[in-house]
Amino acid sequence: MCGIVAASAGNNIVPVLVEGLKRLEYRGYDSAGLAVVGDGCVERVRSVGRVAELEAAAASTQAVTGIAHTRWATHGVPSERNAHPHVSGSIAVVHNGIIENYESLRSELTAQGYVFTSDTDTESIAHLVEATLKSEPDLFAAVRLACQRLVGAYAIAVVDHRQPGKVVVAREGSPLLLGVSDSGNYAASDASALLQVTRNMVYLENGDIAELTATGVRITRLDGTPVERPVHVSQLSAAAVELGNFQHYMQKEIFEQPEALANTLEIVGGSKSIQPGIFGAEAASLLADVDSVLILACGTSSHSGYTARYWLEAIAGVPCTVEIASEYRYRTSVANPRQLIVAISQSGETADTLAALRHAKSLGQMKTLAICNVPESAIVRECALRFITRAGPEIGVASTKAFTTQLAALFLLTLVMAKVRHQLGAQEETAYIEQLRHLPVAVNKVLGLEREIEAWAQRFADKHHALFLGRGRHYPIALEGALKLKEISYIHAEAYPAGELKHGPLALVDANMPVISVAPNDQLLDKLKSNLKEVQARGGELYVFADADSEIGASAGVHILRLPEHYGELSPILHVIPLQLLSYHAALVKGTDVDKPRNLAKSVTVE
Repeated sequence: MCGIVAASAGNNIVPVLVEGLKRLEYRGYDSAGLAVVGDGCVERVRSVGRVAELEAAAASTQAVTGIAHTRWATHGVPSERNAHPHVSGSIAVVHNGIIENYESLRSELTAQGYVFTSDTDTESIAHLVEATLKSEPDLFAAVRLACQRLVGAYAIAVVDHRQPGKVVVAREGSPLLLGVSDSGNYAASDASALLQVTRNMVYLENGDIAELTATGVRITRLDGTPVERPVHVSQLSAAAVELGNFQHYMQKEIFEQPEALANTLEIVGGSKSIQPGIFGAEAASLLADVDSVLILACGTSSHSGYTARYWLEAIAGVPCTVEIASEYRYRTSVANPRQLIVAISQSGETADTLAALRHAKSLGQMKTLAICNVPESAIVRECALRFITRAGPEIGVASTKAFTTQLAALFLLTLVMAKVRHQLGAQEETAYIEQLRHLPVAVNKVLGLEREIEAWAQRFADKHHALFLGRGRHYPIALEGALKLKEISYIHAEAYPAGELKHGPLALVDANMPVISVAPNDQLLDKLKSNLKEVQARGGELYVFADADSEIGASAGVHILRLPEHYGELSPILHVIPLQLLSYHAALVKGTDVDKPRNLAKSVTVE
């Protein structure tokens, strides 16, 4: 993986390919390349590093047909020889995903005389297609036959200089869509790459293969059966993925959270009550038979799930379990057909979460709900119910607005489950709806603390470790704060329930290890105060995010920042905002690449 752009048009497509790769840079990558159909040859340009270097190297290249790629290393170290596209004879291939049977294909193709010049699994696709062309000269047919032999996940794009003007693409497990227009036809792994040329998108299904020319598109299944896929007009705009006046996308997206939450909660904006139908037409009947909830997610999305567990059990009275998706599918679990499976993913293409969802369904657990930011994604399509978070495009690798909108969606789910189970009184329902309506305003007030948080971040310049503490529903928020700090500043950070300090982590505390605490004014505040005293007694430096009415005072080694208001059950959404800002400004102090942290990718579409 990580990003694909392909084009067949009536004019020079190299600027389109390069601009498309720039718009996919947020996904994370270590090398980039492109291949175009020249006069009787495939012209290939590859570079290690940023797309800007590829753009300079390809400045004189012109063509009407080509493919391009940004690579995040899986097989083989980051290097030019491992960068895509890979070439075999007359063809060039780019690929996202992982081919699980590449070793057997490599052995077979080596025996046929093919020489491998990279360490990648992708090169086996290139040689396989080239070998297939010897018996099936049509590129579309050859790619279709070759894909029938691939095991694993892939999105590929192929060109052949002997068949100019044609691009063949195929999808199985990794996202791929088409962009159609009067001036040409395009393919990409993300709609944002194609907004420069069209908003008319065709989302390919697993097992689809398509041929693009400047004047048309044809799609079949891998067995050759023709299919038609609808054209969707993307609601994204080119401006939505522009940086604007902000220094980084992460900063922009932190400050977009009031709007993202308002958009997500618009569905209840004018309502006096919460209705199950916000999760789909079948929600009322499906949720009425639910006796428990299982949340499947990875990374930041799992932290939203852990938070929701507190809400679902406390407000709705429904048992809830949260599983890391990559672990759930590989353990023996007890299936429960009455359990609601909630799959949470920003992209809707997260490979581990998608596989876990499919595993749950294979066990007969068919009550499924997707909470996702991408309407046409695989996870959304494979669930019975869905809620689209409407966060808008999130470019920064470290998730911010996707997380808070997931929390908002999960709180709506909590209220619906409580209502279905007759656990939600009319007055309580009205009060929660009012809180939700006011939430964007409350978040905007918290964003006003940025300058104070920036001053705190200056003290993290020479730090290598940090400890985050929280209690109850704010423990997952501490987990999220620690993840954000380590993701973008590379400061090693851990999070613990504050009550666990004395069971081990307290041994780490000294003057060189800042301790960040989430301290809302709730029923656990007094116990949290005692935990903070334990840190202070060991010479630890405390940074406490408290509520305005919390009776926690600043003193030597204890720094207090007060949020404008206490927000009850929805407090986790407010308290994560300053942790996002702290991580962002700490990363600025450390001089790291905030939007594209090392070794990470935005959309993890491989296992």
